[in-house]
Amino acid sequence: MKLWVGIDVGGTTSTVTVGDANRQGVYVSPQFETRSTAGPAAVIEAVVAAVQQGVAEAGGALADVASVCLSTPGPATLDGLLLKTPNLDPAMWDKFPIRQALEEALRAQVPTISVHYIGDGQAAVLGEFAVRSGKLTWPHARGAGGQDLQSIFMVIVGTGLGGGEVRDGRVVRGREGRAGHVGHILLPEYAFRYPHDRQLQVGNALSTAESAISLTGLSHQLGYRLTLDEWKDNPLVAAPGTVRDKAKKLRELAAAGDPLAQQLFDDQAKALGIALLSVNYLGDFDLIVIGGGVSDLAPAVRDRYRQLAEESYRTHALDGFRNLDRFEFSICGDEAPVAGALVHAYEATAP
Repeated sequence: MKLWVGIDVGGTTSTVTVGDANRQGVYVSPQFETRSTAGPAAVIEAVVAAVQQGVAEAGGALADVASVCLSTPGPATLDGLLLKTPNLDPAMWDKFPIRQALEEALRAQVPTISVHYIGDGQAAVLGEFAVRSGKLTWPHARGAGGQDLQSIFMVIVGTGLGGGEVRDGRVVRGREGRAGHVGHILLPEYAFRYPHDRQLQVGNALSTAESAISLTGLSHQLGYRLTLDEWKDNPLVAAPGTVRDKAKKLRELAAAGDPLAQQLFDDQAKALGIALLSVNYLGDFDLIVIGGGVSDLAPAVRDRYRQLAEESYRTHALDGFRNLDRFEFSICGDEAPVAGALVHAYEATAP
């Protein structure tokens, strides 16, 4: 038997999947802690163990693996040399050749294994495209394949803000593998409610899309709003934990109708609409997909989020771009990057 392996290493958690010769995902691991603060060697060891377990769960062995693909947060080179990736401590991870290190660790057991690399935003859009178009059967998909698509842009709202593009049926990686960094495009002042909200530096810039549309951005905004008289009686003021801990509770609070949580998600959705307008001006895509944590908002909150993002897009759009049908949420959810890594593993061995 032949098996293919996809791996998504995130700043917080990682996932491994195994696919068979029918381009079907037959095993998807539970998310496991990346432990990136323990350093590269510990992460590589954990990933190798997860690959071994996954292959065994699929009924095979490492010797059956035809190809492996790894995705990580960027920026990174085409060959998986990390370049001061924001979600991985640069003191340990800058210039670390993660693809090469994983290949060497796997080849210590099976000398013929090859490991390929793709950025996580590029992997996510590739996975979403493949599942929607029926080129990959995914066990946890929230919708059917068979869509007629040639181009798609996907934005991933999580700890940060990532993105990726498929054009003419192929993922766009760019000359040096850096394509898709939507989180670092700049937003206008009116995308932010308060001057304070514009002062979060992401990378080397203020007023970026990621500073408005991410868990990091929500934490920054929440910390300020909890100092305002308007919200002095909000339960989060007295809640234990750091501001980031409190920000992680906003999903459930929004579902319960908390007005502060709802305001924060409303602001994020409106900023996202502006960012996606800039994206579509350049791409003119068949479909624009929202992925990441916001895909798991409560249905009523998620629908409001999507509608506000669409309204913001249309409000600021040129007339010729106002015919947007709708944004859609990912049918792969948090598993889109690992699904895309699996697709890239297949493509690496395609004739």
